[in-house]
Amino acid sequence: MTDDAAPVPVEVPDGLDFWSFIELANRRLSTEYGSTHELATQVLLTLNRASNVVTYDLESSIHRPRGLSWSAFRLMFVTWLAGPVESKTAAKLTGMSRAAVSNLTKTLVGSGLMERTPDERDGRSVQLSLTEKGRSEIGEIYREQNEREHAWASVLTEPEQRILVMLLDKLITNRSQFDVRGRN
Repeated sequence: MTDDAAPVPVEVPDGLDFWSFIELANRRLSTEYGSTHELATQVLLTLNRASNVVTYDLESSIHRPRGLSWSAFRLMFVTWLAGPVESKTAAKLTGMSRAAVSNLTKTLVGSGLMERTPDERDGRSVQLSLTEKGRSEIGEIYREQNEREHAWASVLTEPEQRILVMLLDKLITNRSQFDVRGRN
């Protein structure tokens, strides 16, 4: 099919779920668009779906009821364990942009959970640290989240969990074959 050709009407079955959509997508991509890498599409669609499902669950069940976002948790978590930390390091460790960290820091400072102080060694940088209230809050949040993480991961055996971590690490660290775009 060329880019300027009208799409061929396709009958889409009622009641598509994620997995039947993947089958439909792969069939159409290979027959109508000449795709030759259906498994790669399936791997990345599934990876993205799993990440979104787990993140949404954690955010909606743990973080939003406390008035926080998933991003706020990530920044507080990194600052709790690695802090005090430079803003640019926090961005790197959370996978967020510097601008996102800066904006989120303003909100967390305003909530009394975080402090932002000039770096003594480099006046252009700032150090992020949690307040006593922030440390207490992240400790409680982490305990609750860790129980939820355990519930999610417990559907896999311990060896399966280690294999999954190994495979995901391999996926994200062995990508020198093309120009990967990302924050980190």
